[in-house]
Amino acid sequence: MARLPRTFLVFGGFVGLVGLALYPIYFRPLMHLEDYSKSSPSPELNLPQKNVEPPVV
Repeated sequence: MARLPRTFLVFGGFVGLVGLALYPIYFRPLMHLEDYSKSSPSPELNLPQKNVEPPVV
């Protein structure tokens, strides 16, 4: 009977670690859209094409 709580603790810890790893990558940008929309480049910047494409070697 002692194996069941230990199993829940191991799997719960694993799920918690995955959640901690995914929080800054996925969930924080979803919850703070205004912060991340300001930092992303605007598509209407009209950059010259030679500055966008890498040089052909």
